Amino acid sequence: MTAAVETETVPAVLRPALEKFGFAERWRTAAIAGVLGGNITKRIVSRGGFAGRKRRLAMADGTVDGFETLGPMFVKLGQLIASSPGAFPKELADACLRCLDDVPPFPAAAARATIEADLGRPIEELFREFDDRPLSAASVAQVHACVLLDGREAVVKVQRPDIARRMIVDLRAAYRLAGLLEKRSENARVANAQGVVRDLYETTVAELDFRNEAENQARARANLGSFGDNTHVTVPEVFWEYCGPRVLSMERMRGMPLDRFDDIRLVHPDPELLIRRLVKAWLESLITHGMFHGDVHAGNLWLLEDGRAAMLDFGIVGRMAGPWRDFVAALFHASAIDGDFRPVARALRELDMVDAEAGDDATIGRQLATALAPVLAGQLANLDMGKVAARLVEFGKRRKASGPEQLILMGKQLAYFERYAKALAPGWRLGQDLYLFRNIFPEEVAAKAAAEGLELPAE
Repeated sequence: MTAAVETETVPAVLRPALEKFGFAERWRTAAIAGVLGGNITKRIVSRGGFAGRKRRLAMADGTVDGFETLGPMFVKLGQLIASSPGAFPKELADACLRCLDDVPPFPAAAARATIEADLGRPIEELFREFDDRPLSAASVAQVHACVLLDGREAVVKVQRPDIARRMIVDLRAAYRLAGLLEKRSENARVANAQGVVRDLYETTVAELDFRNEAENQARARANLGSFGDNTHVTVPEVFWEYCGPRVLSMERMRGMPLDRFDDIRLVHPDPELLIRRLVKAWLESLITHGMFHGDVHAGNLWLLEDGRAAMLDFGIVGRMAGPWRDFVAALFHASAIDGDFRPVARALRELDMVDAEAGDDATIGRQLATALAPVLAGQLANLDMGKVAARLVEFGKRRKASGPEQLILMGKQLAYFERYAKALAPGWRLGQDLYLFRNIFPEEVAAKAAAEGLELPAE
């Protein structure tokens, strides 16, 4: 059973209408079009890129120049594009990697004012120490180090001033522009430009109230210990008395991002086990608890100074409904345990994603085994769950099935883990690693490990 989570009551997420289009949105749309058009033209002219790949590269760089000029919402749009390279032109996805960098901080006085407004007391009454120099700054918020009155070291995540209003206006303008692009561009239709903006809207409205993130983080921390293991993976404790709509306070952790591969190999005795522990905890959160970290880029996964791995920043989480969790569980059970894809077929049938005339479960299972077993059994470098998920999404849309979009989010996270595994765990086979599924399929894993003489890690 999942451990109980003691949290405050989180208010319902405010959902301003995305389709609203008033004076502010009209003015912003014109500004967006002017900034993007001007930056793209400038890049094309400066590089002489009037045709072919040269033009595509210039347009991509000009688009990202525009994103950086237009501010946080467009930086987040760039981050979304960078993390979904298969869904966008390669030149644009590569250029958008710039959006993953830190952005300039806002003044400490504004951060102090936001904290005091949300928590109702002066900084001096809230903290023993407060560092005006931010540890990091991102598109929506920045993080300050502090010491609580009781001596605990903490960090405070503070939202940028007026960011919520500006991002909603930008989203509305971007949604209108995306619709216009889809009418004029086949590439925009294929990329589902309006759908991209709507997905960004869904994550943004939840992310803008930090109490939702605090709830996600507290629940993830409790879920992590629900089986009594995973002691080498952690999530920072939330300090609820120091949280508000625009302020999130938590335990301070010290370490380094997971993509500092050379440093990690120097200090960690078993980098492959480090990755296995992280993926095990992440898969348990998805399959067992139905809520999983939806943004596991290296800035959100750290190797701590004490040797533990940490998952940070729960602003974006995925929530997998029961039938879809059954499907994912059946998929990995077939891959790791017995090679029987008939339960996968039954799970798809329960989701109304198999036509009645498609054949019985055995027939569909054989088809799935042919298509998926080699992928799941291979090295992680070949585990392209993003493509598998994308095909299932299209399959589900044709049948008006809801939910498979969460498979795309799952696939994106597996793509991140793939990158880390290539560097730190080459040759590791995720789909056949019994250790990952010890708490998900306990009896089957124990039996197969015993039969094969395998000794799984204790933790």
